[in-house]
Amino acid sequence: MSPKMSAQVSIGSPEIRTRFPDLHPSFTGQEANVEANRCLFCADAPCAAACPTHIDVPRFIKKISSGNLRGSAITILDANILGASCSRVCPVDVLCEGACVMHRFNREPIEIGRLQRFAMDAFHAAGADLPPLSTALKPVRVACIGAGPASLSCAAELARRGHSVTVFEGRSFAGGLNTHGVAEYKLQTPESLREVDFIRSLGVEIRCTQQIDSAHLKQIASEYDAVFLGLGLGRMDPLGIPGEGLSGVVDALRLIANYKTEHTIQIPPRVAVIGAGNTAIDAANAAMRLGAERAVIVYRRSHKEMPAFAFEYKHAKQEGVDFCWSSKPVRIVGKNGKVAGLDCVRVKPNLETIAGSDFTIACDMVVPAIGQSRSLTLAASVSGIDTSKGLIAVDRATGRTGNARFYAGGDIVNGGREVVDAAADGKRAALAIIEASNTGEAANA
Repeated sequence: MSPKMSAQVSIGSPEIRTRFPDLHPSFTGQEANVEANRCLFCADAPCAAACPTHIDVPRFIKKISSGNLRGSAITILDANILGASCSRVCPVDVLCEGACVMHRFNREPIEIGRLQRFAMDAFHAAGADLPPLSTALKPVRVACIGAGPASLSCAAELARRGHSVTVFEGRSFAGGLNTHGVAEYKLQTPESLREVDFIRSLGVEIRCTQQIDSAHLKQIASEYDAVFLGLGLGRMDPLGIPGEGLSGVVDALRLIANYKTEHTIQIPPRVAVIGAGNTAIDAANAAMRLGAERAVIVYRRSHKEMPAFAFEYKHAKQEGVDFCWSSKPVRIVGKNGKVAGLDCVRVKPNLETIAGSDFTIACDMVVPAIGQSRSLTLAASVSGIDTSKGLIAVDRATGRTGNARFYAGGDIVNGGREVVDAAADGKRAALAIIEASNTGEAANA
């Protein structure tokens, strides 16, 4: 790859597909059949218990082994309407596959994620026709704010049961982080948008480029029976060090969104990523694949304390990413208004600075990836919603906020977990909205 590249890309372009091939390619039919027949179809199914949406894993795998791919997909979708994207992005090593009983026999776990993808890809290839569920006893109109996984899951569950749902999204494309923030080698943007279109086909109306402020939210609340807040998190947190305003400082989510959906990206030869979470890993890997000669992750603690999953760390090393442990950035160095380096200092395990340990990492781009801010202004404008702890407080069993007509789920509630957790939140809220409607709770709120 060229050490410095300005890639003119489009969603699903051959250039992007070449640089970001699938991390875990789809099974062939024969491979899927062989893998499915390795499953022991456990009665207690620890794999299903480990899944936040509790997909009946033995059942969907059994259907693959018998050739009933549509039945397999419907089993998945009845539990998790985002089964296609979750099959690609879920950290299966620590969820379903991590709980597989094969570990007890010192054997490789069943590749549940790839089997789920195989069933879902077959379903979409055949036309993605999903039958509705039970007809609504009392149809309600629901608005979902934000079009990320939590809102899409909530909307789909409601629509399948005969309710009217409108999703309001500020960006040009729906899908939330699935579309804009997940590394392309995990989930390609066209696959995320395919899932969005599938949810539209269930009867969900999705309105993009809709910026919602407190006045708009108040109007929406007056027009709908219930409102689901799937707001996600906000911008990446600032570093709080000198030099953040220099050209060449690009936060991790912006970098990923640029190459996934915004058509152009220029990666210089030397990139420093600050932080060691999964998003930091994705950004560093992307930099390498887009032409960087060197990408280094700078983290103030040791590799044993990094928040990224172990398999993400292993993958980054395979991509050629370097790591600078126990190091704290103190200043971004500039030259002619552009990034020229990153001044750092070594720190002890208690994060105390080590005197005389200053050093500089030569780099042309600095990528902050130290977490996302929490945009709570919109939620806080609603009477009864508690945001005092930095997140929207809800009843975890129902997703209901302190205002009985407002529900919430996803990152703005759980602080930033996995896509599957957001999908579970959305489904719980949808079922709770239906229950409230049938018992008259919403009308009396």
